[in-house]
Amino acid sequence: MAATVVVVVAAASVAVLSVRHYYHAAAVGSTVAQQAGVGRTASSSGPSSSPAPKVVEASLPSSGFSYLGVYEGSQTSAAQYAQVEQFAQAVDRQPNIVMYYSSWGEPFSVPYAQTALEHGATLLIDIDPTSTSCAAIAAGQQDAFLQSYAESVKAFGHPVIISFGHEMNGNWYPWGWTHTPPTVFVQAWRHVVDVFRQTGADNVTWLWTVNSINQDEGPIADYWPGAGYVTWVGLDAYYYYSYDDFSGVFGGSIAAIRQVTSAPILIGETAVGQVAGQAAKIPGLFAGVASSGLIGFVWFDQAQDDGVYKQDWRLEGHPYAIAAFRAAASEYVK
Repeated sequence: MAATVVVVVAAASVAVLSVRHYYHAAAVGSTVAQQAGVGRTASSSGPSSSPAPKVVEASLPSSGFSYLGVYEGSQTSAAQYAQVEQFAQAVDRQPNIVMYYSSWGEPFSVPYAQTALEHGATLLIDIDPTSTSCAAIAAGQQDAFLQSYAESVKAFGHPVIISFGHEMNGNWYPWGWTHTPPTVFVQAWRHVVDVFRQTGADNVTWLWTVNSINQDEGPIADYWPGAGYVTWVGLDAYYYYSYDDFSGVFGGSIAAIRQVTSAPILIGETAVGQVAGQAAKIPGLFAGVASSGLIGFVWFDQAQDDGVYKQDWRLEGHPYAIAAFRAAASEYVK
């Protein structure tokens, strides 16, 4: 089986959103050189006499408020995971999803995945076609990379969540609306999943991640790969303003997703900014996830300082927000 996850961004203007999302692209691109050689499997250097590792089929829980994840950056290093641990200590709970963005061509980091596993977390990796095109992927021109990545994931042998080309309904990425035809995106998505399945990497949960839906973006139904290619749906949105609440930030998008699929929904990227009233709004985020039947969210734990759309989202250093987060997690998360 395969699966899908979420990412969160609020309904703001396209110009503003593009600033936020290219922040991710820059962070992703900077990791490639640092990760060279990481995540190679034994099979890439020749046959081995050791028995093949057992592959665990993707069997992550898909109901109830089961996931509390965090994004602490896209460098898969021990120092990076130390930031995950700082977040865990602050909220008094180990996140069970750790998310990062991966440039095209960047290998799967088995050591980072193993570190997450040892801390009770599953990696959520958003692989973006940053240096290629959906057309090239769909045509099989990137199969060498995909097969190598799939072999590494298979060899890891534990559940991994993978999203491809997130927020394609927005126009700030080259694989997204107005840049790549939806039919080509769908062909690329299906080809990626097919290559993993042909490789035997059945331990992947495929997360189809859309941006919060508004009138300035493409219709998500045009990008839907089909139920056979998606495990979970990811949704990205943020609380920017003091008047934002769960219904306003997520309600319309959840309704639109439900017109396309009944797959479990994970908020793949979200946070409440200081301007929005972080401590006061956190309980409503948790309550909304629970009452809407979503399976959880990933908190964007980054400190930014560049206007309302790039606020300080980080919990650390904000004791009232931490207290609210701890209390809500204890009440709502399974």
